[in-house]
Amino acid sequence: MKITNLRREQSNDRLRVSARVEWEDCSEPVREVFLETMADYAQALTVNPDSFLIGCLLPAMHRGERRILIDGAICPELLESLETAMALFHSWYGHRYRPILLETSGARMPSLPVAERRTAIFLSGGVDSLAALRRNLLRYPLGHPSRARDAFLVHGFDIGGVVEKGLKYPVFDRALQAMEAVAEEAQLELIPVYTNLRHLCDERELWLKKFHGAVLAAVAHGFTCRIQRAELASTWDLQSLAPSGSHPMLDPLYGSHELRIYHRDVELQRIDKLRIISTWEVAFQNFRVCLQNVPDRLNCGWCEKCVRTMTGLVALGRLAATRAFVENDVSVELLERTKMAINHRQPFYAELIKPLREQQRDDLADVIVAKLAVNAEQLPPPGGEPRPAVQ
Repeated sequence: MKITNLRREQSNDRLRVSARVEWEDCSEPVREVFLETMADYAQALTVNPDSFLIGCLLPAMHRGERRILIDGAICPELLESLETAMALFHSWYGHRYRPILLETSGARMPSLPVAERRTAIFLSGGVDSLAALRRNLLRYPLGHPSRARDAFLVHGFDIGGVVEKGLKYPVFDRALQAMEAVAEEAQLELIPVYTNLRHLCDERELWLKKFHGAVLAAVAHGFTCRIQRAELASTWDLQSLAPSGSHPMLDPLYGSHELRIYHRDVELQRIDKLRIISTWEVAFQNFRVCLQNVPDRLNCGWCEKCVRTMTGLVALGRLAATRAFVENDVSVELLERTKMAINHRQPFYAELIKPLREQQRDDLADVIVAKLAVNAEQLPPPGGEPRPAVQ
């Protein structure tokens, strides 16, 4: 793979940095990949070769490219850690993901210090990211360099990420609007970012299990003249970890001398995160977990993610208290038709059994027990004590 013609272009109300990607060992077409933001943040988005190397690495490995040749100087700390990242993928996924050669124009020296570089967090509006933001705000006081002051909402990640489903800009604009109230209360700059890096190899299996963390890291590297630390919210807790495109062993390896990447809150279960959000009113009324992107509501109420989240809120006795869902309860029928054994989702359901029983919702708890029976090792031990909630 060759990555060339790295450039920066501004038109009307947008600023774009892009590169030409040419495959060498497979028949994929030449593509232009880009990061883009609004003109208000034009000075923050730069042509950083690190972004494009990180964003193209997993598709190159997935397609069997023998090398990446990039027309740009790369941070040597990043190059060293990417060697570890490739070895990690090889250990997780075998021969197909063998390490490849990375050829650059040289080692980039650190840039001159910027008077004030900030911490950014990725804010999708979902459970993981909102809990991560809340914990950051509670932990770091105003003025601390690790307190989040910027939040990236990325188009081309879940919204607009799947080519055949369309770009869905109105859905993205609605998600931005929902997060504006959260950003205002948190004293954050909410920065919309648009990218097509996911489309470089738009295979669902690659995206879900290997690629999504790298895309977030690539976005963050585009803003290194503004930020020095980027926080990525965990998906699974320590007891449920599995190989994934975002993982506490992997995400920090996408950092460089200029940018540290922090995978946070891996000690929390999903129910802990829901509990945190449910006590933060502005987030609790505006959060978005749904990937269906229906036109008339934030969350559809019937997809797997919606049902799982609603069931968690029932377990906390809080579903009826949020406007994020139209529904006020979860029926047995709705839960029974939900596919729980997809994409390592079983731990998220298993942790709901005990709090559901505490809410006298044995009907829902029994459904989960029955559906997870084939994966009995995921269930809590009989009479086992739950882990204490972490605030």
